[in-house]
Amino acid sequence: MITIHHYLILSALLFCLGLVGLVVRKNLLIMFMCLEVLLNAVNLTLIALARYFRVMDGQVVAFFVMAVAAVEAAIGLGILINVFRTRQSVKTTDLTALQG
Repeated sequence: MITIHHYLILSALLFCLGLVGLVVRKNLLIMFMCLEVLLNAVNLTLIALARYFRVMDGQVVAFFVMAVAAVEAAIGLGILINVFRTRQSVKTTDLTALQG
């Protein structure tokens, strides 16, 4: 039987994986993907707790987190494309100065 503890452990593992990927990686595209994993881990926690406590608040907040994640992905990828066009690289080590 799958309990809430299984969902929370999975969510914690996903959050740690996303956080490590965000800190360790230098590629902006990979960093955006790790940020999405972080947001999905939070959504999993919100929905698991909402189901456990039998309230809809967590599911509503998870829906708004998904909307914010979609906007973040669209804007972030647009910025990423512009940075790649000007610098020919998406590594954070190559982006020490964003002007010029």
